[in-house]
Amino acid sequence: MTEIPGGVVVLDQEYPASHEHNQLVIEGPTAPHDLPALADNALGHLRHRRITILDEAVGAACAPALTAAGYAHETELVMTHSGAHTAAVPPAETVSVADLRTAVARQLRIWMPRAEDAVIHQLADRRTARLRGADQVHFLAVRDENGTVCAWADTYLDAAHGIAQIEDVVTADSHVRRGHADTVLATALQRASGYGLVFLLADPDDWPSGWYARRGFTPIGRSHVFTRTAAGS
Repeated sequence: MTEIPGGVVVLDQEYPASHEHNQLVIEGPTAPHDLPALADNALGHLRHRRITILDEAVGAACAPALTAAGYAHETELVMTHSGAHTAAVPPAETVSVADLRTAVARQLRIWMPRAEDAVIHQLADRRTARLRGADQVHFLAVRDENGTVCAWADTYLDAAHGIAQIEDVVTADSHVRRGHADTVLATALQRASGYGLVFLLADPDDWPSGWYARRGFTPIGRSHVFTRTAAGS
């Protein structure tokens, strides 16, 4: 990571197609009109530009300058869990990146039918980099009767600060409406039991935010995400 005014540049040369691993992350006050040039300078070797602004007010203030520079603007709900923890019986199992790879790649291909194979492979493999995301990182999965991974989620546990994050709760399209997502989410919440803050991010305009709300998650704020394709890509 490299510091810039108001935040840092995150880069991972092994996964250049992964926006989450190659972006500007702004945590504090910044000059909105300087951000496009900062992104071009830091991410000029990539096909994309991504700027994540964690502070809700700063993100709103930067939106006009960034949209004028051609960036698409989305927000993410920050949701914290305050409900009871319901045990999953049987619970989801802890698996490796290799265990997940085939199922994740298959689902990515459904979501991104026009993506290059190299991009799909990078996005399926980038969980290796996610192992650096916290003191304890667990990949959870549910298998069907044939042993095929059909749902999964990530948990990131920071014991020193009492913070747990749950991310990437996904059910494969071929296995929806069978309760698998409830199993991985309940198992993740069990892993996070005792942590003072348990949170996740959700799209405010998509159905999962309501699904999470019914399972004890409450919105407490928003982060802002700005993306665009690099010129000539």
